[in-house]
Amino acid sequence: MNVEESLRSALQALAANKLRALLTMLGIIIGVASVITMLAIGEGAQKSVTDRIQALGSNLLMISPGVQRGAGTFVMMGGTSVKLKNSDANALRQKVVNVDAVTEELSRQAQVKFENRNWNTRVVGTVPSYEHVRNVKVVSGRYFTNSEERGVAKVCLLGPTVVEQLFPSSSPLGKSIRIAGQLFSVIGVLESKGQSGFMNSDDQVLVPLATAQRRLFGVEYLSQITVKTVNDQVMTEAMYEIERTLRREHKLRTDQDNDFTIRNQSDILTTFQETQQTFTYLLAGIAAVSLLVGGIGIMNIMIVSVTERTKEIGIRKAVGARRADIMSQFLIESIVISVSGGCVGILSGIAAAIILSSYGSLATVISLDSIVMSFGFASCVGVAFGVYPAWKAAEQGVIEALRYE
Repeated sequence: MNVEESLRSALQALAANKLRALLTMLGIIIGVASVITMLAIGEGAQKSVTDRIQALGSNLLMISPGVQRGAGTFVMMGGTSVKLKNSDANALRQKVVNVDAVTEELSRQAQVKFENRNWNTRVVGTVPSYEHVRNVKVVSGRYFTNSEERGVAKVCLLGPTVVEQLFPSSSPLGKSIRIAGQLFSVIGVLESKGQSGFMNSDDQVLVPLATAQRRLFGVEYLSQITVKTVNDQVMTEAMYEIERTLRREHKLRTDQDNDFTIRNQSDILTTFQETQQTFTYLLAGIAAVSLLVGGIGIMNIMIVSVTERTKEIGIRKAVGARRADIMSQFLIESIVISVSGGCVGILSGIAAAIILSSYGSLATVISLDSIVMSFGFASCVGVAFGVYPAWKAAEQGVIEALRYE
C-alpha cells in the first residue's frame, strides 16, 4: 500500500465518523487559534510601545534617582535621602552643552474629583518645557506658564482618560476639580498618546512643579529629569557631561558609584521590548498547552479507532498488508486530523486577531512566523501522538484480530 492509498483509506475512515473526527480536531483548532491570537496581541502591544517611544524622539535622556539593577528596578544608594533635586536640573541647564531643554518631573498617584465623580490617576508636577521635551500637545486650552509655575498656581491640564471619567458629557475647561482635596482650575486638555508599556499616558494630570512640591506632596525632590539634546549625534557626549555634572552636584568621591541612572531612548526601548517579548512568549506558552491537550485527544480517539477496527486490521493483514502499511494508515489518519485542525485553527486565529483589532481596544500584529510555528507544532503533535496507536495497530496478530468481536 503506497502513501496515496493510505491517505485515501485514512480519509474514508474519518469520513465514516465525521462528528468524532470534528470533535478530535477541536482541541487542535483551539490550540492553534489561541497561539496565533496571543502572539498577535503580544506583538501588537510591542509595536505600539515601540512606535510611541520612538515618537518622543531619539535624542532624549532620562535621569532617575538610584542605581538600576535589572529591567525597571532601581536601588537607592546611601539610603532614601539621596534623590534628584531642582538644583540638579538647573545645573544641567547651565553647565551641560548640547542641551536643547531640561524638564523636571515629580509624579505620584492621587485622587481627583469633580462633583460626584472621582478617579485615581497619576499627577505629574512639571515645567512648561514638558510640552516640547515630551512632545505632549494640548488639543484645547493651554499649558501653564513659567510665571504660573514660579507662583505656585493651582492650575492643571487633564489627560483624555481623566476627562472621560470626570467630564463624560461636557468640556472641563474653566471648571475646578479637586486634586488630593485641593481645588485646581482646569486650563487645558492633553492630546491622546495611548498606552506606553505599563503606563497609560492618557491617564494623567499635569500641574506646575512648584505646586506639586509645595502644595500637594510637600517634598523637594524629583522623580525624574528628562534632557533633550540638540541632536542624537551628541547623545554619548551629553551623557558623560551629565554624569560629571551630577557627580559634582552630589559631591560624590571618585571611589563612589553614581547615585543616579542615565538612560537613553534606545535603552528604554530595549527594556520594554524584552519585557513585552517575555510576556508574549508566556501567553503563547499557555496557549500551546491546549495543543498538547488536543494531541492527547487525538491519541485517545486513535486508540479507540484501533480497537473498533481490529477485525479490519486482521483482514488487511490476511490479504497481504504489511506492518508498515497498517502503521502508515493510522499514522496518516492522525496527521490528517492535526493538519486539518491546524488549517482551521490558523483561519480562526487570524479572524480573532482581526476582530480584536477592529472592534476591541487591542492592537494586533499577525506575523508569518507565528502561523508557521503554530502549524508546525500542530503537525508535530499529530505525528507524536499518533505513533503509539499506529504501532499498536501494526503489532496485532492476524489470528487474534480475525477472532475479535
